[in-house]
Amino acid sequence: MAKHNKDNKRTNFRLAIMDDKSHEQLLTLHFTRTGAFVAIVTVMVMFCAIIYSIIAYTPVRTFIPGYPDALSKRAAIQNAIKVDSLESVIFRWELYSENLKRVIAGEEAVKIDSILLNSAKASDAAADISSLLKKDSVLRQTVMEEEQFNISARSHRDLPIEGVLFFTPLKGVVSQGYDPAIHPYIDITAPAGSVVKAALDGTVIFAGWSDDAGHTIQIQHDGDIVSIYKHNEKLLKKTGDKVAAGAPIALVGNTGEMTTGTHLHFELWHKGETVDPTKYISF
Repeated sequence: MAKHNKDNKRTNFRLAIMDDKSHEQLLTLHFTRTGAFVAIVTVMVMFCAIIYSIIAYTPVRTFIPGYPDALSKRAAIQNAIKVDSLESVIFRWELYSENLKRVIAGEEAVKIDSILLNSAKASDAAADISSLLKKDSVLRQTVMEEEQFNISARSHRDLPIEGVLFFTPLKGVVSQGYDPAIHPYIDITAPAGSVVKAALDGTVIFAGWSDDAGHTIQIQHDGDIVSIYKHNEKLLKKTGDKVAAGAPIALVGNTGEMTTGTHLHFELWHKGETVDPTKYISF
């Protein structure tokens, strides 16, 4: 029985640090096998946690080969956004040229709804710059030849507003419609920087800044028609400029105090009264 108790007794160890000359004990540690194992594991875990925290939450991680820093990530995101915006602009101008060519030829215009849903795929299939320039030259020549014989001659006709052919100032989503009492205009949402175009031929009667409306431009057209474009990021025309239908006049933005997001505030006036633009223009 005594031998059995002796085998079950825990084995203790002692680690002592002594002075080599005086043999004085400077430090003594008592431990068991289990205690030593637990201490070693704890130290290793704490060491790994400290190394992980330094790499994960300090700039030290940028020194690891192949790990991108914050500046590189930001530059990559900005470049991707710029490339996407340029592709969108090229696609819109190609669509505009193609539709104008079809209208002049008496053909049906390309449907915009399906194109907006598949704009990413369509932009990949857009023609290169040389092809676009060639199409533009052919289109300009066709228009000049037809104008030579006064085919369009819209400026010499006094049509009611129902007979006026408006150019769509901005393709987008009408976020808030027309209400003659509460909201006598419409709001059109579109990506920031999208080109705003003149709805008709006319003269810029105001181009400037308003605290409420931001960068604003107003155009006087024939037939007592006035179009107003507000909250623009930048104006491309100044007061007194002559503009043609479809000519770029501004860039969509979010300026002014009376706005909650990037959009175009568009008003259409006829003989001193506001009218619903959606009755005459397809957005």
